[in-house]
Amino acid sequence: MNFVRKILNSRTDSDGDFFVELEDILGFKTKKKKIYKKAFTHRSMNQKDSKGNSVNYERLEFLGDAMLSSVISAYLFNEVPSGNEGYLTKMRSKIVSREHLNELGRDLKLIDLVRSRIPKDNFGENIHGNIFEALIGAIFLDKGYNYCERFIHLRVISPYVDIERLEGKIISYKSLLIEWCQKEKKNFKYDVYEDTGNDELKHFAVKLFIDNRVVAKARATSKKKAEEKASKRAFFAFQKQITS
Repeated sequence: MNFVRKILNSRTDSDGDFFVELEDILGFKTKKKKIYKKAFTHRSMNQKDSKGNSVNYERLEFLGDAMLSSVISAYLFNEVPSGNEGYLTKMRSKIVSREHLNELGRDLKLIDLVRSRIPKDNFGENIHGNIFEALIGAIFLDKGYNYCERFIHLRVISPYVDIERLEGKIISYKSLLIEWCQKEKKNFKYDVYEDTGNDELKHFAVKLFIDNRVVAKARATSKKKAEEKASKRAFFAFQKQITS
């Protein structure tokens, strides 16, 4: 009797709710449930397995990134037979960009399933894309490549991938702006400094100089984001010259 009770209690109500929500997102029943729990465990939980290895989503994120890249590459290879290597690489980068993955994770509300000791409001924006990749890694380990491919087609390719629209999408305003400056032989400089505002999270501010003149300013929670935001503002200020 104790043995039966132990089995019945082995999955808590909380776990039950977790898998009901997760399987609704996945569209199939999971088998290796521990993998999925790991995919939604933040490092702040400080969990270890019996061998002392960290239990969190980060290794699954690495695996999911590779699987996503593989499936998207195969899709583009078959969908655009006229595309050369450079074109296919560029298009894949647009589909699996951090911005796009964050959008996917947000739309699926994956953050609601994350276990963490940190308030979710304190997470950086990339948590959404990181968890999405970890989930793909978990699917691969649980069900194999075919299920992984099916999920990516269902949740990424069918609802979001429009080849014509993506062809015109800019991945990095900073790269585009630097390329234009080099082509036009213009001097440019990103002056980044820590912003001493009253925000709870640390912010960075940036001034973008072109030919020794400030053309854009921005602030964000990382140097990279601040530079990209300033570059986007500068791009729209110089759009006619850049795109002509």
